[in-house]
Parts: sequence; structure tokens; C-alpha cells
Amino acid sequence: MTEAFEAQRDRLHAVAYRMLGSHADAEDAVQEAWLRLSRQNSAAIDNLAGWLTTVVGRISLDVLRSRQAHPEASYDDRLPEFVVTLDDGPTPDEEVALADTVGLALLVVLESLRPSERLAFVLHDLFAVPFDEIGKILGKSGDATKMLASRARRKVRATERPTDGRQEQRVAVQAFLAAARDGDFEGLLRVLDPDVRLTVDTPTGVVVILGATQVASGARLAAGAAPRGRAAVVNGLPGVISWDEDGTPLSVLAFTVLDGRITDITAVVDPAKLTLMDLPDPE
Repeated sequence: MTEAFEAQRDRLHAVAYRMLGSHADAEDAVQEAWLRLSRQNSAAIDNLAGWLTTVVGRISLDVLRSRQAHPEASYDDRLPEFVVTLDDGPTPDEEVALADTVGLALLVVLESLRPSERLAFVLHDLFAVPFDEIGKILGKSGDATKMLASRARRKVRATERPTDGRQEQRVAVQAFLAAARDGDFEGLLRVLDPDVRLTVDTPTGVVVILGATQVASGARLAAGAAPRGRAAVVNGLPGVISWDEDGTPLSVLAFTVLDGRITDITAVVDPAKLTLMDLPDPE
């Protein structure tokens, strides 16, 4: 049984990592799956790979739902490394380079999905698990699960082709920044998706804020804190870099825009992590 499990370990870790965005959490999920297997009569399991995938999926779903119920909690290792360039209208060669960052962008976008959407998308689109099997984990029918995956896929596709709709994405981000600077609460709500998710990497950990009202309130309070800022491309997504008067980086933000509205904002404000980034100099 141990040999059979070890043969599945790497794949199970890949499933859990794409679900949870954290190598540490993924390893915990895999270990929990091993503990559950060790308490089972393995001879009664017809398809070990499928059984383990289902168990890891359920464990990951529980973790995601716990995070959603406690969005103020911090999670180590959840944000991928940022790849940042200034956005001055990329050349064709630069567009090719941007495409290489989409793998990183995917992890950021997956954070914006609801737990059930994320499970359906990851298990079906990335690991070819049938919808009926995913539905058993979610307690839904195969058709309902297929609809969840379709909705998640639509959000993810916004990052699969970073050149498509680039101008529309820039317009949405600029509208958000202008409304924040002007203290225009209604303007912020117009450009934010009602279920927008803000993930902030702070010196004390990662903090998550959910909902347009909460994000808009925070954006108004933060407006004007950064005297210098420039448009950027962050992991293939439209973003902004800000510096203080001395040229010290204050923040890096990445925005996911879908159908003209911002569905996800990821921000790094931890000075230690900003120092380690390969950021362009302000001009």
C-alpha cells in the first residue's frame, strides 16, 4: 500500500497545490490522505488513484471553505512570485515574454474563484476527473458541476491570452485608480465585481478582503498614500507599481479584469518582499 501511495504522491501534491496555492498546505493535504488510506481496507478500493484524488479534493475543499469563512486569516506561501515589467505598450517580442508568465498568473486567478468553482476547474480541466466524480465531492449533480467548471473557465481565460482585451483591462484599472484617488465610492463600485477579492501580502502575512463594498472602502482610505506610480504588467496581468518620494517601492498590485469589471486584486506591500523583487526603477 505504501508503494502504491508513493507512486501517486507527486500527482496528488500537484492537485492539492493548484487547489490551495501553497506547497505547505498541499503537503498537509497529501499526508492527511495517506492517514485516511492507512485506516482503510485497501483491498476494497477498486481504483486507488481515483479514490485518493477524491480524498485530496475533499480535504482541499474543506481548507478553501475555511479560508472563505475566515478571510482575515493569514496563509504562508500562498502568493506566487511576481514577474513585473513596466507597461508602456509592449512590442511583439515583449508580448511573447508576457505569455511565459501566464503559469504564474493562473495561480493568482485561481485565488479569485469560489471553492466549488476552483475544485471543478482544477480537477476537470487540469486533471481530467469526470464531472460525476467531482459532483460527488461537492454534493451536486454532474450537470451542476459542469456549470461551475464553465464559470471558472471563463474567469481563467482572461489570463490565458494576455494580449486579448488588454486595452479594456487597462481602462478598468485606470478607472479604479482614478475613483480611488477622487474618493469616488460609487465609481469604485461600478468597476468592481460584487464578489471581488483583494489579497494583500503584508509584513505579518497574507490578508484577504472579500466584496466590492469592503474593497472600495479600503481603496478610498489608501488613495494618495503613494506619491509615484506607473502602469505595469504583473504575471501577465495589468498592474501598478508605486514608489515613495525617495524611489523606494511601496506596493505592487495585479488586477484580474473580466467583462470590464475587476474580479481580483493581488497586492504586495511587504517591504522585505518588495526589496527582493526585480522591479524597474521609477522615472
